[in-house]
Amino acid sequence: MTPSVPPTPPLPGVAFIGGGQMARALIAGLCAAGQPAATLAVADISAEARQALERDFPGIYTTAEPTEAAIRAGLWVLAVKPQQMEAVSRSLQELATTRQPTVLSVAAGTRLAQLQEWLGADVPVVRTMPNRPAFVGAGITGLYASSSVGFEARNHAAALMRAAGDIVWVTEERLLDAVTAVSGSGPAYFFLLIEALAAAGEAVGLPAATARELAVTTAYGAGKMARDTGVPPAELREQVTSKGGTTAAALAVFEAGGFRQLVGTAVAAADLRAKELAGPATTTTSSTPV
Repeated sequence: MTPSVPPTPPLPGVAFIGGGQMARALIAGLCAAGQPAATLAVADISAEARQALERDFPGIYTTAEPTEAAIRAGLWVLAVKPQQMEAVSRSLQELATTRQPTVLSVAAGTRLAQLQEWLGADVPVVRTMPNRPAFVGAGITGLYASSSVGFEARNHAAALMRAAGDIVWVTEERLLDAVTAVSGSGPAYFFLLIEALAAAGEAVGLPAATARELAVTTAYGAGKMARDTGVPPAELREQVTSKGGTTAAALAVFEAGGFRQLVGTAVAAADLRAKELAGPATTTTSSTPV
């Protein structure tokens, strides 16, 4: 189920450099929240991708040239693959230095210092780490901006990323690696649990389709309950667990198997890999959350 997107005041023109899935998710969220499609521009080398965007979002401007999209907007979203980021950013440097747009990067592993080197040192840049549920309007995005990024630019960045779900600000750039490990990679952890739970249901006699439906809907309901009630997960778990009952029997197996430690080790491994992929961290100024 896709949650409704709250209306937001229209942003200044937004240019998406790259028209892939994340760009489409953000565009869909913005349009659902009331942003006119005519204020959005997308640069993508794929004619097929451009045609699909024009069909799905009437009024949107598309082009194969990044500068042609960027010149129409005061807010840029760099949504290309990490290996393309340097070349694309350098191609926009002259325009960025002149126009001083707010630039958002949705590419994992590209440091703020690198982006500012490629775009221009004075260009306000916000790094973001969205996750895959953004595709259904239920994502969560971690954002980081140095203290040199102004209040209005931060608000525009926050409003844009809220088009795909919730947001959190982090005060240090290095914490985006931890965001990647928890929420960026996190959906796969839950998919694995759903997969395993459905298989276990089959093993005790349920039809495959029934086991899958039970596992998927239980995951959805548990997440919604944790989110909507605001009750700590430990307390919710205790509410479901009767002494000597079926839930207690299952949880005892998880605890005996070192479930908590395994999750901690897995997240630490993802955090370490995020740091390795990004390369050496560069010291950046701390940021105050908006």
